[in-house]
Amino acid sequence: MASHIPALPLPDVPRTDSVFSVLSGFHSLDSNVPGLSKVILNKLNMKDYGEYRATVEGKAKAISFRNYKEMFKKMEETFEFCTSCNTLPANLCEGRTLKRCVKCLNVYYCTKECQRKDWPQHKKVCKKLRLVAIDRLVEWMMFTGDLPFPTEKWSKSAAEVKNWDDWLPMQGDLTPRLDAILSGTNMEKLWQNASRPRPDDSDLHQSLWRIQSEFLSRVLSVGMAVQQFGLDPYAKPLTIHIAGVSHNETMGARLTDYDELNNMFPGHQGIEIVMVGPEVVDGPIVRPPLRAFGPRQSVYISAFKGLYHQFWEDMIEKEEAAKPDLVVGFHPGFHASPGLIEGWLPTLLLLRDLNVPTCFTLYSDKELERSLQILLELEVRIEDSGPNPFASHKPEQVQSTPNKTPVHCNSHYIRFQGLLPQEDLEESGVDN
Repeated sequence: MASHIPALPLPDVPRTDSVFSVLSGFHSLDSNVPGLSKVILNKLNMKDYGEYRATVEGKAKAISFRNYKEMFKKMEETFEFCTSCNTLPANLCEGRTLKRCVKCLNVYYCTKECQRKDWPQHKKVCKKLRLVAIDRLVEWMMFTGDLPFPTEKWSKSAAEVKNWDDWLPMQGDLTPRLDAILSGTNMEKLWQNASRPRPDDSDLHQSLWRIQSEFLSRVLSVGMAVQQFGLDPYAKPLTIHIAGVSHNETMGARLTDYDELNNMFPGHQGIEIVMVGPEVVDGPIVRPPLRAFGPRQSVYISAFKGLYHQFWEDMIEKEEAAKPDLVVGFHPGFHASPGLIEGWLPTLLLLRDLNVPTCFTLYSDKELERSLQILLELEVRIEDSGPNPFASHKPEQVQSTPNKTPVHCNSHYIRFQGLLPQEDLEESGVDN
């Protein structure tokens, strides 16, 4: 039975000092809660990060659990530490256990004193963290195949669909689709084995939609960038590269994941999506990119494991892959540390010097501000930036600092192309 239980991924956490997001995430965890990364690996029955990477890459035996209850229990245990003083369960006095906040069922405390001390901060995010705790479990539906649910053909043109408020009415009543998932076998298994009571159907409806929105947010952000750059998928086939992808985008990825572009641009000449990153997970999308135009009115997905500038040298310069009409990066994170900017620098300079239309998404306005500063220092011409109308509705918790205000995937974007004009360089005082 264990081999057939789809395991949930590690939570997405901020990157710090590596081009590998999980390794950076482990460093980030330990900087806030010493020893937390080791707890996570122990719960996955792994000795170190290397074994985790080998497993994700399919080079070692897959993660397995004896039953569903063990899987959900071990997942929840990776969140168990005192939110106030960061004490892990192993460091508690004998006979003492962590107690969970009864309102959000998300954060833990070692004493009532710690909970009282933390309440002024926790009360600001308690309601939202309750949603995070539900989504953390319901997200399993993505790995069982219950999500994403099917979408409808668009009744409006892409130019008329400017945000979620325009997209949702085209889908009609979502209730039957959501109810089918709620009454399904996998949802029943989830709440029979999770370490918390089943929320009411209204909460679960909303959770399913939030997770669906995160999935669609990436696709619709790509379509938005196509339009903003004035690319015409009806005039010619388009090649779109997704740079810096990680296990989050490729674990369990399907060949149909970008099919919403068919609804967005019905009758298009063909769209190729090439996902490139050092953490690409083996699966059906790991196949060669197209060397010639693919079939019309369909989306072809492929993936390449490596850094983007390496992909350019190994594949594009050797004419093993097409040059991109557009490059998109979801949460590149190069603002976070010297290690990440060092890993991204060759790619950023390549995109700038070859005048490639590029769009990056970000988690927050602060990340947007820091990323803009870096790009301007690199003399990149910024086309525009701001809030993303197709931001995910699913709140994301920073695992090792739970009371930090949750963020949302793809909440902001930056569009840039080419080199900053000389007159703008002189006005901004940037040294060449």
